[in-house]
Amino acid sequence: MSVSTVDSTVAGVVDSFTGASAGELGEEFHRLVDALWDDGELTALAVPAVPLIVERLAQVDDERKGYLAVLLGMLTEAEYPEPGPVTTGARAGLDLYLDLWRRAANNGALSVTLAYLVAHFPADRERVLAVAADRGLTADDWTRLERGLLDLDLENPVIGRVFPSPAVWALMDNDEQAFDQSWIKALSAEQIAANWQKDTRTVWGHAGAKAYWAAGNGAPAPVVTGSVPPRDQVPTPPEAPNEIFAPHVAAFSCPSCQGGLEVADGAVRCTGCSAEFPAGKGILNLSEGAQNNPGDFLYKLAELPSMGLFYEAYARPNFLRIAGTNWGGQVTPEDERRYIAEHVRPVDGPVLDLACGAGRWTEMLVEAVGADRVIAYDAYTPMLTALRTRLPQLPAVMASAAVLPFGDASLGAVMCWNALQAFPADTPAAIAEVGRCLRPGGTFTLMTFSMATDPIARYFQASHYFPGHQEGMRLFELDDIKRWLADAGLTVRHEATPGTFIFITAVKPH
Repeated sequence: MSVSTVDSTVAGVVDSFTGASAGELGEEFHRLVDALWDDGELTALAVPAVPLIVERLAQVDDERKGYLAVLLGMLTEAEYPEPGPVTTGARAGLDLYLDLWRRAANNGALSVTLAYLVAHFPADRERVLAVAADRGLTADDWTRLERGLLDLDLENPVIGRVFPSPAVWALMDNDEQAFDQSWIKALSAEQIAANWQKDTRTVWGHAGAKAYWAAGNGAPAPVVTGSVPPRDQVPTPPEAPNEIFAPHVAAFSCPSCQGGLEVADGAVRCTGCSAEFPAGKGILNLSEGAQNNPGDFLYKLAELPSMGLFYEAYARPNFLRIAGTNWGGQVTPEDERRYIAEHVRPVDGPVLDLACGAGRWTEMLVEAVGADRVIAYDAYTPMLTALRTRLPQLPAVMASAAVLPFGDASLGAVMCWNALQAFPADTPAAIAEVGRCLRPGGTFTLMTFSMATDPIARYFQASHYFPGHQEGMRLFELDDIKRWLADAGLTVRHEATPGTFIFITAVKPH
């Protein structure tokens, strides 16, 4: 393809977008993106297109400006971590971007898209932040912008403190930050650099997802977060005798030999192999090898209960915006509460809250079925200590979702709310285990998320990297979830998919 043909092709696809009618704008934007960008990779047309896009950005209306700002950010991001000709071409328009940003309405759609674009130019950090200071950014958005414009300092790396925003991590005390960052000490310089780059992509991913929503839908609804008390004021779980597990003990099975469990003489042990399992503060540890380290488990019960509260207050509401494309607030906490109340329908037997987290939705489950029926279940002590503080009447179990320590047909219902995506590799096994453990007629009610069908939204979803999921955010396809349910012997009774949420209730047939 000759240079003149390239120029003609680029001009044609750019002009098709800038000249599109309002009703065709979204479709033409996707055509433009497809010509220059392929799932994070640049096409041959990207380099010659950038100067023309910068030129058109100065000429079009605000709605088209927003889309073009998002595109320039995506194209620049494709060269990260080594800037190339696209970054150079996009950076040449920085004076224009900053001028437009100064004149845009604070927190309006255009301002949101420009904030995403200018976050890609760390060499101009001070200039960008000087303009940002008057843009009315929230503390969360300000610190995301700061982090996106920061270069790595290998002598003092700060890693893993970007989601939901660096501002939130600043609220944690020194002990909490040391606990969270203890894994950095074992990293090599190369591993530190790789994690730093993933953190950068995460803050860009959040800003980009927000900007892309704003370009097509207007300014996002504000996120509603909670708060966490100072660590020395965080309540701890009350002591509880191991008899708290006795009402449900018939449902349990030994994770070592699959024998039954009993509560006797204040201990929880297997009736078959006589293994004894550690318990304290109403939490029973049935994780792999638990009986070999009872002292370690009891010590960990005291570790950072505020981490569970932090998750509920800050991480969860922001996660719903990214994973559920919930920028407009179309799914509310009241919608979630109503779904649980209407769809969890247990038969006889305990009701398991699988991967319960810090217990916000366990409270809704208790409202729906009664506290005397519920067992809280999670793999992490900070979550369970927060839950037991919130719901001291409930017994809690610590174990993996991949192998449930319950007998066949022993549970009356199972709920798994906003959690399957936390263990994507184990999700098919966890669903199979739910099918095994449910009694006939019992329901499995879940809420999780799908990857967006829109390739741009999907890219921004996948650009989120978390310490436990370093391959990027992995969500689901609805057909996969339904296939796993069918393989587990469960029949879908109800499903709803607003945005990229997945709400499903399945039943085990009689």
